[in-house]
Amino acid sequence: MIAHSLTPKEIVAELDKYIIGQDNAKKFVAIALRNRWRRQQVEQPLQDEISPKNIIMMGPTGVGKTEIARRLANLAQSPFLKVEASKFTEVGYVGRDVESMVRDLTGLAVNMVRAEERQKVDKKAAMRAEERLLDILVPPPPKSYDSSSAVAAASPEAAAPPSTREKFRQMLRDGKLAAKEVEIDVSQAPDIPMIEVLSNSGMDGMDDMGSGIKDVFGRMFPKKSKRKKLRVKDALQVLAAEEAEKLIDDEAVTQKAVRRTEQTGIIFLDEIDKITSRHSEGAQGGEVSREGVQRDLLPIVEGSNVNTKYGMVKTDHILFIASGAFHICKPSDLIPELQGRFPIRVELDSLGEKEFYRILTEPENALIKQYIALMATEGIDLNFTDKAIREMARIGAHVNQKTDNIGARRLHTILERLLEDLSFNAPELTEKTFTVTAEYVLEQLSDISKDEDLSRFIL
Repeated sequence: MIAHSLTPKEIVAELDKYIIGQDNAKKFVAIALRNRWRRQQVEQPLQDEISPKNIIMMGPTGVGKTEIARRLANLAQSPFLKVEASKFTEVGYVGRDVESMVRDLTGLAVNMVRAEERQKVDKKAAMRAEERLLDILVPPPPKSYDSSSAVAAASPEAAAPPSTREKFRQMLRDGKLAAKEVEIDVSQAPDIPMIEVLSNSGMDGMDDMGSGIKDVFGRMFPKKSKRKKLRVKDALQVLAAEEAEKLIDDEAVTQKAVRRTEQTGIIFLDEIDKITSRHSEGAQGGEVSREGVQRDLLPIVEGSNVNTKYGMVKTDHILFIASGAFHICKPSDLIPELQGRFPIRVELDSLGEKEFYRILTEPENALIKQYIALMATEGIDLNFTDKAIREMARIGAHVNQKTDNIGARRLHTILERLLEDLSFNAPELTEKTFTVTAEYVLEQLSDISKDEDLSRFIL
């Protein structure tokens, strides 16, 4: 389903397939996504004046903040990057600079567009690879000096007897030659001399500059090929990949990727609460200024040009979704200019026993379904009774209350612990049906959940 054709209600319905609860957050991100489509329908120059409505999500860990943003990006078929705001440092310090997230996002967009273009040419590339392989399997006769032979040498299909070539083609398609070994010339990247790049733009700037220089030298130096012996099945894949690369227009891919980054890119800024001034109070000595990181972020979120190895990228219409627990601080502790760039704020609810039960059973990728599928690979029919699932939900909520509240992530730990013995012994089990009951859950987890100290280490 294409995201731009969805109404906000339909977007929420799609998110409901994977995320339980958090209706307010889903509503706001659905509006933000639909607004992108609406902006594209507005005539210039007003279109450029409409800026994205960036969002701050507030809530404890494990309640679905990242999952909402990630699923939204998948739905929108947009380049999506998750970064932790606390990993950035103020300009002048060694570490990641804020512009690196735009470079990373553009790189993801290039890979996304390249994969799409690759799909378009896959059929043609496979046909070309097949012809190249047939030239190896059914070699043309040696060149002679008469004109008819010269024509034959120029056209391998004409040189080999048609019946023989077609016979081999059919065998190739039927997989009868898959195990046969052939020698092919495989393209390799040229040897590029080591170049030390010195820059005052931080480690990311140096990496990006070094990568750009390598690309330039890669085009200047001739490509090398190495002769390899491969099975026909593997050789066909290698040749198809080579032919696909020849059919893809790199310049068109780059242009399309930059446009997609600028118009539909989504950056998820996690842990934004950790760069507030409240977190920096009482910092010792050489602690990096968190307010400085905010001021470096401001022009990126506000809209600026960032230099990447693919060219200049405008950040004016990239959607920024920030999130944080905000236990110690609040959004108003951010610098006023940055606050103004996140006009939408939504608080996510903590998850309890009822939500845990729904998370275990309702989503299309529910944890219960994942473990059933994993055990099915060993030929084991894994079943959970309804009471067992409710007991897991109860224990998960109980442990979160007694120890650190890590939200739905607690369920991963509980299920791993619960099915530890089954997962270990599965290949040797003769009994191929295994039912998890409430009694089994209590037997495996009750003692651990009651012991608070033990819970901290195990659950």
